[in-house]
Amino acid sequence: MPHAVARLREERLARSLKPFVARGSRAPRCTRCRVPHSHCLCAWLPRASSQCGVCLLMHDIEPLKPSNTGWLIADVVADTFAFTWQRTGADPRLVALLADPRWQPVVVFPGEYATSDRVVEQVERLPGKRPLFILLDATWTEARKMFRKSPYLDGLPVLSLQSEALSRYRLRRSKRGDHLCTAEVAALCLELAGDAGAATTLDAWLDVFTEHYLGAKYHRAPDLQNAAHQVLTQRS
Repeated sequence: MPHAVARLREERLARSLKPFVARGSRAPRCTRCRVPHSHCLCAWLPRASSQCGVCLLMHDIEPLKPSNTGWLIADVVADTFAFTWQRTGADPRLVALLADPRWQPVVVFPGEYATSDRVVEQVERLPGKRPLFILLDATWTEARKMFRKSPYLDGLPVLSLQSEALSRYRLRRSKRGDHLCTAEVAALCLELAGDAGAATTLDAWLDVFTEHYLGAKYHRAPDLQNAAHQVLTQRS
């Protein structure tokens, strides 16, 4: 069964007035991994278990971009939910998810943009609840707008990550090296919540995806013996 981001992509395509063509490439892509068939990475699709959930609030065309890493999160974390961000409202399914007593929702965003009483730096596991990390999947400019204009998130705690790691994501350019891609943020959240195995798997899956994606772009063979491939071979 297609995961949440794949389903959201199909919903978005159904609303499109013209076909979406990925910038810089018209090569036929594998529908499962979104990489050109010559560099398909489906053979390394990992298996992982997690006690956490991830809720992706995605800007309009993010699900359509083959470089989007929210897709990778849904590959690894079974309880991944994905919704299109709406400027004037909220998907009723999203509202219901945030109110579900089984989940402990927390918005992941820099603490400098929230009031101090909302900011937390650790994941405190509440009895009978599972952490649900809400990630704003967009460009940095779009994400700040989404954070400000989503009143249904205002009552939720804000997890401010204190990672010193520079982003390893090489598929899109950022003016700041400390801006992590969505999958990197999710891996840090999983690690904070005690899901170290899922965090390691997601990090490796991102590295393998990047290796194959850039290999297809620059017409070079991916390194199938690198550390990330070895991690996924052990976890497949």
